[in-house]
Amino acid sequence: MIASYIKETMNSKGSSAIRKMFEEGIALKAKYGDDKVFDFSLGNPDLDPPKKVFDAIKKIADDTSHGCHGYMPNAGYPQVREAMAQKETKEQGIKVTGNCVVMSCGAAGAMNCLFKAVINPGDEVIVPAPFFGEYRHYVHNCQGTLIEVKSKEDFSIDADAIAAALTGKTAAVIINSPNNPSGRVYSEKDIQALAAVLEAHGKKSGRYPYLVCDEPYRAIVFDGKKVAPVFPVYKQAVIVTSFAKNLSLPGERIGYICVNPVCPDCAELVAACIFTTRTLGYVNAPAFFQKVAALSWDSACDYSLYEKRCKEMMQILDYAGIKYAKPEGAFYLFCKVPDGWDDDDAAFVDHMKENMILCAPGSGFGCKGWFRIAYCVSEKTILGSKEAFYKAAHTK
Repeated sequence: MIASYIKETMNSKGSSAIRKMFEEGIALKAKYGDDKVFDFSLGNPDLDPPKKVFDAIKKIADDTSHGCHGYMPNAGYPQVREAMAQKETKEQGIKVTGNCVVMSCGAAGAMNCLFKAVINPGDEVIVPAPFFGEYRHYVHNCQGTLIEVKSKEDFSIDADAIAAALTGKTAAVIINSPNNPSGRVYSEKDIQALAAVLEAHGKKSGRYPYLVCDEPYRAIVFDGKKVAPVFPVYKQAVIVTSFAKNLSLPGERIGYICVNPVCPDCAELVAACIFTTRTLGYVNAPAFFQKVAALSWDSACDYSLYEKRCKEMMQILDYAGIKYAKPEGAFYLFCKVPDGWDDDDAAFVDHMKENMILCAPGSGFGCKGWFRIAYCVSEKTILGSKEAFYKAAHTK
């Protein structure tokens, strides 16, 4: 018999909406042809991995040494952990060593292992909305509760609202910058304000929530924006990330956890994450792509095509009269449901599907009345969707 939790989440309104839409898109394309369907449902990078990644793949594939495909320590190859520490040292601006890193099966695997290590049944995890909807399941997996806190109107962090939501049960706060789905890059001021709130709460309650920074889009920023480092401003910060988006390797499932080296329980937390990596059944991150990541994490990448497609997509939305939040990074546009739909994003998304446009409803991201466009698709798909968007916005 299927567990009640699984049945409940499978049937819930917002559950797996993105994947469901993506699968419907495959069926529609098979029926009507690729050029007739405008699929903006899934954040599946359209850029190819950089040459340095392919060079690394070839080099490692040529390695036939004894034991090259065997087990390694559960936390990952020591040399790979050191390479990831080098990356975090560069990004965070403080010295990070390999013993702060646990290699993972993507950012999703990293977050599940981390939450299994820090969430007790009944604990709470706070997240500013909008947010990646799968967080709900990751927290629920550990018998925790996700507390959704509304962001400011421009989708920046509302530190005061988060402060009001903190309790003795708060195990962690999740931030995702650039944000999926809004594309907002949280400013250094935002991060400092949040850190101050968490620090004050910790001093008062005796429990310092972990600040979990989900950063797979960190490198994909526009107009000179930069993602603010968190390690220098909050000791209990943890990075979870992957190479799915920046190196266009979502299917290879390679990422890592990095604990702030000045975190008071750094060694204990890393050990706990190594243990949960085993007990959750991951055992270790994929050996082959650990080695690839170590050789190619610093690949030179050109994200200007995403920025170009973003501008093209915004022009189409302007033409259709659809309002949106201008993104500062990632490859999503978060759009307001047109007037006349009573903020019913699910109904409007279904209406768009009738016009062969596939998008994800905002309710799945904790924001009713919005929908998400993933513009990491071909330029042909974007430009071809112009009249379909206009029609969808002006008919009911």
